[in-house]
Amino acid sequence: MMRSYRTTVPRAIALVLFSVFFAAACAYHFREAEGFAAMLPSFVPWRLEIVYVTGGVELLLAVLIQLPAFRRRAGNWTAIYLILIFPANIYAAIAGVPAPGQEETSAALLWGRLAFQPLIIWWVWWATRLPRSGKR
Repeated sequence: MMRSYRTTVPRAIALVLFSVFFAAACAYHFREAEGFAAMLPSFVPWRLEIVYVTGGVELLLAVLIQLPAFRRRAGNWTAIYLILIFPANIYAAIAGVPAPGQEETSAALLWGRLAFQPLIIWWVWWATRLPRSGKR
């Protein structure tokens, strides 16, 4: 039996936008690696290497969510990845670490970023799911 990978137009748009967002995040990790490394506490070893690996992971996930055969699993992996990096954003907010590439970032923006993480997780999770039958 052939498996159907059809999705809705809103989900397809959300997938493309998310992939572009994650691919841009990958590029930003490589461009502003030192700034991302500063978002990790000093006791974390290999901070710069972690930044490069996470940038590569973001690019890989951006590609995988575009491939129907991997989409649902890639959505799950992406949600898990976003949960795993959340502590770095918490640390950056608590320590007042500016956004990568910035000299300073307001505390409101640093804390506000935390509020958007669950929304981003929901976005990728929703977009990588097939619609219920009858809702195309």
